[in-house]
Amino acid sequence: MAPILLVLFGGLPALLRTGQVDPRGWMVPALLLVPAAALLRARRGEGAAWWVGVGTVGTVLSCAFLATWRVPGLVSVAWLLAGVLAATVAGLMFRVPAKAGTQFKWSDWVPAFAGTRQMAGLGFALLALAISWFAREHRIEPSPGKRAELEVISGLPLFWRENGVKADAPIITVLRQRFDVRPVDSPLALEKAAAGMLLLAQPRAFSLDEQVALDAWVGKGGKALILADPQLRWPMDWPLGDRRRPPAVTLLAAMIEYWGVRMTPPSPGEQRHFLGDGRVLTIYSAAAFENAGPDCRIFGRGLVARCMVGKGSVTIVADADLIDDRLWLADSATPLESAQWTADTPQFVAEALGAPLPAGRRWVRSGEALVNALRWAVVVGIFWAALGTVLFPRRAAAPSGLSPPRPDRPKPVKEG
Repeated sequence: MAPILLVLFGGLPALLRTGQVDPRGWMVPALLLVPAAALLRARRGEGAAWWVGVGTVGTVLSCAFLATWRVPGLVSVAWLLAGVLAATVAGLMFRVPAKAGTQFKWSDWVPAFAGTRQMAGLGFALLALAISWFAREHRIEPSPGKRAELEVISGLPLFWRENGVKADAPIITVLRQRFDVRPVDSPLALEKAAAGMLLLAQPRAFSLDEQVALDAWVGKGGKALILADPQLRWPMDWPLGDRRRPPAVTLLAAMIEYWGVRMTPPSPGEQRHFLGDGRVLTIYSAAAFENAGPDCRIFGRGLVARCMVGKGSVTIVADADLIDDRLWLADSATPLESAQWTADTPQFVAEALGAPLPAGRRWVRSGEALVNALRWAVVVGIFWAALGTVLFPRRAAAPSGLSPPRPDRPKPVKEG
């Protein structure tokens, strides 16, 4: 039972860091099956080692399913199976002497590296380690060829830091892998731009001419993603009233209602918002939409609205805090490592703009769901281990205190 539980709990740090539930997160802890398989082979036989390997996979997958209520991805499961298989075979290759009537010593492993079989075991152990390395999710790489142009209008610090240093926010770093991103100050500049996509995130107040220009640009076939926050909570050091601060409330409510949908009052606090298709966004003091017109559709459990405007379309999200990297990234230095994401925000934003990123991540539904998943996974592991104890009993040791029989003394041969 110990190897199964050690592997199960060994994968929890990565899970708790991001909230992603990926069987590949248990591949490094699964390397514990190498010594476990060697010991089980010596004490209970090869069948016991395979039994623990199968039980480890079953326990991990049951925990992953119960924590997310989604079937784990086929690719992730295949990688986990490959890692467990290589680790188990490696353990079976090592020869750990089972000395009857004596206590096991770690020095018994010393001669295990001599011989072809033991060297093969070392090779399989290295293979298991290599599998855990190659199974990791790849970085988000730039799209090959010419990339689409994306204009960005925002009052948020997406291209600079609060100290005035020019630097891209993590969400912009990700978008640059799919678009040629260019910040602009006003919708009036869209008429001369060749871009057909626009990210509009909590902008300053627009004049009437700018509102008309924005509506005309979309109506001619433009595609816009609008992040309109009714209660912005983006943390900043600037005092209230400073012109560099973005608007505390969205100034696009009238235009959004003109397009055919109305925002409701915000709900306070931080929330993990599931869109209904398994994706999750972390939002802060977000609103919702209601009273959609004939050209609009509300989805994402009320958080997102999509409206057709002439030949173009606008996707409106009732929150702008969601692109703050503190709400979707565990390590701000690695925005291109999707394994460090704590929400699907980059994938959602890129898809809304027409250039999707890899999807399919599974997320913990809640803290209570994770506790229940671990509880039932432990029960599964204990049951499996108990059944294995019955099926593969410990090999009997020789009776202690008895010396081996002495050989008979040869009788003298008479001469003559």
